[in-house]
Amino acid sequence: MFLHKIPKVARPPNVLVAPSHYRAHSFVAPRHKRVQETAEEPLPVPKALPPAKRLAISMCPILGCRVAQVQTLVTCMDARINPFSQLDISEGDAHIIRNAGGMAKDALRSLIISQRLLGTREIAVYHHTGCGMVTFRGSELKRLVKWADPDNISCAEQVDKIDFLEFNDLEESVKSDVNFLKESPLILKGTKITGWIHDIDTGEATRVI
Repeated sequence: MFLHKIPKVARPPNVLVAPSHYRAHSFVAPRHKRVQETAEEPLPVPKALPPAKRLAISMCPILGCRVAQVQTLVTCMDARINPFSQLDISEGDAHIIRNAGGMAKDALRSLIISQRLLGTREIAVYHHTGCGMVTFRGSELKRLVKWADPDNISCAEQVDKIDFLEFNDLEESVKSDVNFLKESPLILKGTKITGWIHDIDTGEATRVI
């Protein structure tokens, strides 16, 4: 299933900057125009690897103020999650890193590339309700893989080495991932890291950390 592409909108010539002290706690994903923030120039990058566009600004319909959107989003591979429509992100606005559960540890390789080579400086961990990662145990999945090919010793050895990063508590999984990134020496110091939960039923995204 391909992600729905949102048509690009005209960007006003004036540049707005979100207040540095502002922190959004919750929002309903908007659909409206955005303007770019003036920020520090990103680190030089290879021409073959175009950086994500600079931090975008949007209007929060609940709080009535400007909200800085993320530069890098770590989210789940669930087909119901569509960052482009749900967060009003246009193609080229942000790096979208997806895996089962939207787990930070699984996304670390991509985050290093996003930061060190492409100049991003903000990360949002974006999990969702109804996630399949709470429905199984890693040990059960390993047994299933081995059962499907019982004579394959190499397969059994390799699957035993995998941590499937399943979890029981959605909010705690977000907090754990954010703390993991904040403590990781591989993530650049000063990176803004936030954690969110997207409600599949209502479409609302709430910041939890």
